[in-house]
Amino acid sequence: MALAIFDLDETLIGGDCASLWSAQMARLGWVDGASFLKRDHELMALYGEGKLAMEDYMAFSLSPLVGRSAEEVAHVVEPFVEQVIEPILYSDASHCLARHRAAGDRILVISASAHFLVSAIAARLDIHEVLAIDLEQQDDCYSGRTQGVLTYREGKVTRLLEWLERHGESLEGAYFYSDSRNDLPLLQLVSQPHVVNPDPVLRRHAEQAGWPVLSWS
Repeated sequence: MALAIFDLDETLIGGDCASLWSAQMARLGWVDGASFLKRDHELMALYGEGKLAMEDYMAFSLSPLVGRSAEEVAHVVEPFVEQVIEPILYSDASHCLARHRAAGDRILVISASAHFLVSAIAARLDIHEVLAIDLEQQDDCYSGRTQGVLTYREGKVTRLLEWLERHGESLEGAYFYSDSRNDLPLLQLVSQPHVVNPDPVLRRHAEQAGWPVLSWS
């Protein structure tokens, strides 16, 4: 048995849940659709280039949630996952998860998206262990601020090491699946890195390192 770690966006699903959630908030009337989505696109382009300051993206993307209760947000996330996310779940990802389950591996999703999104999507895949960006709440309402170490780039490594210690786990024989150059710090940490539909920078690195390159659809 080993630990099988999965990134979420563009790895288990064929899209980015944060950007798709931004579009959902526009449909709900929680944001000025045109300007908000334009800014979301600009920031996500920086992410793709490995230049995004995640603190900037989270401050922007959480602003519509300020003062909204976790219950209110969860109420609209459920149909969002069903209607928007489920159709873009990679079937190859489901087969991979099934193989790891059959081997008795422990499955963990670690993502640079907000925990309320990641946990809801992971639950649809019957995954219940998640590391994601935690959000501050005041009086059961979102404050618009994050808390703790952000699960982004080196922050994923920091949070994972804390999780391993807390759960008495190790990285012996561990797998990690990701599409993004931003996950190189964690890919280099595990003994069995796999890249999924990788961006050009990650593909070059994977080919040079001899890592498996997977094409999921």
